[in-house]
Amino acid sequence: MRQRLAQWRESAAESWRTSLQVRVIGSMFVATSVVMLILGLAMISIVTQRLVDSKINTANSEIERARIAVEQQIAATSPNNAAQVRLNSARAALTNRTGVEADAGAPYEPVLMVAHEDTVEVTSPQGFDIPTSLRKFVSEGQVSTQFHEVGRSDGSRYNALIIGSPTSSDIPGLQVYLVLSMENDEETMALIRGLISTAAGIVVVLLIGIAWLLAQQVITPVHSASRIAERLAAGHLRERMSVEGEDEMARLAMSFNTMAESLSKQIQQLQEYGDLQRQFTSDVSHELRTPLTTVRMAADMIAMHADEFDPGTRRATELMTAELDRFEDLLADLLEISRHDAGVADLSESRLDIRLCVKEAWRQVEHLAEEIGVQVNFEGPDEPLHLTADSRRVERVLRNLLANAIDHSEGNPVTVTWAGNEEAVAVTVTDHGVGLREGQEELVFNRFWRADPSRKRHSGGTGLGLAIAQEDIILHGGILDATGTEGVGSQFRVVLPRIPNGKIEHSPLELEAPEPEESEELEPELPAVPDAEASAASEALPAEEGSEQPSAEPAAESSKEPGPGEAS
Repeated sequence: MRQRLAQWRESAAESWRTSLQVRVIGSMFVATSVVMLILGLAMISIVTQRLVDSKINTANSEIERARIAVEQQIAATSPNNAAQVRLNSARAALTNRTGVEADAGAPYEPVLMVAHEDTVEVTSPQGFDIPTSLRKFVSEGQVSTQFHEVGRSDGSRYNALIIGSPTSSDIPGLQVYLVLSMENDEETMALIRGLISTAAGIVVVLLIGIAWLLAQQVITPVHSASRIAERLAAGHLRERMSVEGEDEMARLAMSFNTMAESLSKQIQQLQEYGDLQRQFTSDVSHELRTPLTTVRMAADMIAMHADEFDPGTRRATELMTAELDRFEDLLADLLEISRHDAGVADLSESRLDIRLCVKEAWRQVEHLAEEIGVQVNFEGPDEPLHLTADSRRVERVLRNLLANAIDHSEGNPVTVTWAGNEEAVAVTVTDHGVGLREGQEELVFNRFWRADPSRKRHSGGTGLGLAIAQEDIILHGGILDATGTEGVGSQFRVVLPRIPNGKIEHSPLELEAPEPEESEELEPELPAVPDAEASAASEALPAEEGSEQPSAEPAAESSKEPGPGEAS
């Protein structure tokens, strides 16, 4: 029972939270019920008070006539008779004058009593009980009333209004009381309460029905707009709302359709522009490969005889070779990003140890750290952290993050940390350099984005490194994100599932912006990987299709430096 009640409460709370119609009807029900309850109680209170006032007025008029009749009858009887006999005679005369009997539903039942303070000497009818508090007021010469429950001769009891009055007769302490039954009044009140309750229930139901109809007229177009908006978001750009009438809902539908039409045109234009851009990138990349190969062959032949040239020509030869290297890197990145755009990028899956990937990435950027004088520290467990992934893409991502961290560390230490859990393996690269301003955490993964284009770069770069890195991680079903503080440093985190596109609920490492700290000059501690394993993993790395081996990529990048967190 408790479980069902809990389920009902949860269902009601869910409906209240998710349905505007339920909230409108529920609010109308509560408000109407409260108003009807207040009005019903007020009406019942007023009617009850009117009935009681009417009963009291009737009692006051009747008690005066009864007192006069009793005094006349007592005066007409002989004082020599017993008090009980005289009282019974006066009561009989009073009863006969009313023309009804008490037990037959008379409007009142007369009671005569001789009382002194708290002592009752004679009562007619005998044994009738009058409340002591009422007798006390009457004994003091006051006409008083009191509601009290009294009994009949058959043993039944009923509520009644009792009014009492003192008399002026030759019997000291004689008091006359009238007992007015409240049964008819109670039946009237019960009938009124039933009528008010029934009317209130009918009114509440009618108002709820009206509220439901009104809410339905308003909610239906809203539901339609919500459904069509969801279908538009799902790519069904031709969905439109139906326009009926000329009211506010019709104007809403027309405005919605106008907006949908405008959005559809803009989306189609963006899609066309995107397709053209991807096609242009792909065509240019492929068309440039052949002439670039010819130029490279010519440049290599010229470079072979550079020693025979004068200094100016030799310097021009070196610049030409460096720019050709950078051009080849840019072309390779363009080809790679075009493969991602076309959706033809695939994974060459193999079982690997993330520590080997970190070590290989470090081997390829170690010369850059030595050139700039940046200390790189490694932190992580010594045991293997295996996962199934494309080793070439993972190493390219780590190499890119390491090169960026070294390039933007401003000479401060860089820390590489790795960890794993049952679901995933994570690597963070933290530097204490220029950092990231607020809002740049997402921009760093945009193509060709640079935080400070004027800043000098040590490793060169094409501006596509982090964009490709993000696509590589997404291809694995992983996460690549960043955080940082301007002037303090930045941290990039790679989270890869143990198997491609596996579920990741908790990352082994948290993404935390670095805090200012003083660095200590320590020798970098590489992941503890046996040489045999490292050698085997290095030999197993496949060459990237249409580009150089991954180990040669950092060396090929030149002259242009990326902004904070940018791909090199």
